[in-house]
Amino acid sequence: MNSYGLNIWSDDNFVIDQDEVLLNYKSKPSLLEITQKIRSNNVRGPILLRFPHLIKKQISKLYNSFNFSIQENNYKGNFRAVFPLKVNQYPFAVQAVTSAGKKFSYGLEAGSKAELILAMSKSTNGSPITVNGFKDKEMITLAFIAKHSGHDITLTIEGLGELKTIIEVAQTSNLKIPNIGLRVRLHATGSGTWAKSAGMDAKFGLTATEILEAVKLLQKAELLSYFTMIHFHIGSQMEDIAPIKRSLREAGNIYAELKVLGATSLNSINIGGGLAVNYEQHSDAKLHNYSIEEFSSSVVFLLGEIMDAKNVKHPDIFTESGRYIVASHAVLITPVLELFTQDYHEDLLNLQEKNPPLIEELNELYTHLAPTNCIEYLHDALDHIESLLTLFDLGYINLQDRSNAEILVHNIIKKSLKLTSKINANELKQLQVNLQERYLINASIFQSLPDYWGLKQHFPVMPIHHHTKKAVRGASIWDITCDSDGEIGFNPEKPLYLHDIDLSKEDYFLGFFNVGAYQEALGMSHNLFTHPNEYTVKISENSFEILNAVESKSTLDILNTIGYESDKLVRKLKTDLNASSFMEEKEKSDTLSKLEIILSQNGYLRTTS
Repeated sequence: MNSYGLNIWSDDNFVIDQDEVLLNYKSKPSLLEITQKIRSNNVRGPILLRFPHLIKKQISKLYNSFNFSIQENNYKGNFRAVFPLKVNQYPFAVQAVTSAGKKFSYGLEAGSKAELILAMSKSTNGSPITVNGFKDKEMITLAFIAKHSGHDITLTIEGLGELKTIIEVAQTSNLKIPNIGLRVRLHATGSGTWAKSAGMDAKFGLTATEILEAVKLLQKAELLSYFTMIHFHIGSQMEDIAPIKRSLREAGNIYAELKVLGATSLNSINIGGGLAVNYEQHSDAKLHNYSIEEFSSSVVFLLGEIMDAKNVKHPDIFTESGRYIVASHAVLITPVLELFTQDYHEDLLNLQEKNPPLIEELNELYTHLAPTNCIEYLHDALDHIESLLTLFDLGYINLQDRSNAEILVHNIIKKSLKLTSKINANELKQLQVNLQERYLINASIFQSLPDYWGLKQHFPVMPIHHHTKKAVRGASIWDITCDSDGEIGFNPEKPLYLHDIDLSKEDYFLGFFNVGAYQEALGMSHNLFTHPNEYTVKISENSFEILNAVESKSTLDILNTIGYESDKLVRKLKTDLNASSFMEEKEKSDTLSKLEIILSQNGYLRTTS
């Protein structure tokens, strides 16, 4: 049985039991059971399932790991954390984060005015708010209002211009002044796709010279007592722990030097985000080389060591790792609509009474294929197809002959792979490429998996049922957008195998896992496909409950979203239909009813060819 790398990426969140994929929690419902219950209400297209217990699990692991390391290393500071709203701002994701994080006073991080409004509205009592990114006077004023409203908020400064604006607002208003943090630009760089987040050419942060100038400005304005935090971030999805350790040493020494220079209120180091999530499902793929336990232990030990050497009080430690918290909680389920090599099925073979000699030979090879001869016959078949295609180009065989040749060779390859395991590795890879099946899914990669399209980030994918059958088809996945980039191609180095399915007789569902971070916020309405239907699944000891249904936008809704006036569009459609002279009145009425139904549905496909 193919486990699809569950032992690599799932952290025991999912298991395979007989035929189906189950949630490994309490009553252990199957993804298929949940999917079928939702689809029984005439829901079509992709669905996004949220599992809030997995967010609770990740928040608990984060806090427990750091608190354990603090105790083990006799560290004198506290651990605090915030969730960056940019990772997933959707209401029921944020609700799960704030609900699960309440017992830890888990906070929120904002990078825009809208996110700051959200943080002010959704943060729980006593939980911190940090504000990163570039800010204008209005956004800074909003942070002052948050402080005046009782929030524990820190404005992280990205440049000296922002600090001057903070000073201006403090001097010209009677609002309470928020805590002030400085984002430092480290010499140390990160690793992986987001390594450019750090280093001297990074987009954000103050140089050593600018840090010293900032302290002078704060002293002159008599605001140095509000300077409580330094912040750094060396990249999302950190693969290697070595750059993390280098950045901690650099930031730790900057903190200690600032304390020596008189920043007596400075009490926190915010180490940013970057905790990696495992998206790979093949054992030979590059993985991050540390655990949450090693990460927390390294952070606590190194900062404690630096502070002790400098005779400085241990600071509180902040993190902003959002991907680690929410990636695992969401699963995208998509139905397969069509398999594109159905035309190679054996029952479509249409041999004539008299066939070209090479076609007759191919049929003989297929008929007499056996474990003892399959490699030899396979090589003969591959040689014959090249000759036959040349003959077709020269006009010596017809289209039916070409069809028969393609069907026979396809089935010879397929049968040979089942009969033997003695095909050499390089040839096997090429055969898998030739034999791959194209699975058309009722989803948009641009909408639901934009990081695959934009960054080629892999997401674990597997069927959610049929696991008692052997998956033998090398698979590429096509989405329904009108775009050739809407494809997850077959990679012989990291092959995905799926099942042979007769879709006229049964459904086939694929699950895409670890999609809870960034994908929803970054999803684009290419071809005007919209957000999938969304559901929260609450699992109890004996059953499960489907909550918080959020329907996809209808065709009219998404047209409204991009600026069209749907009422005018509908009036035009109805006017044109009513003006038709080719319909009886009853047929016009029935057609209008069909039109209204189509306009009220989402744009995903409901029927197939």
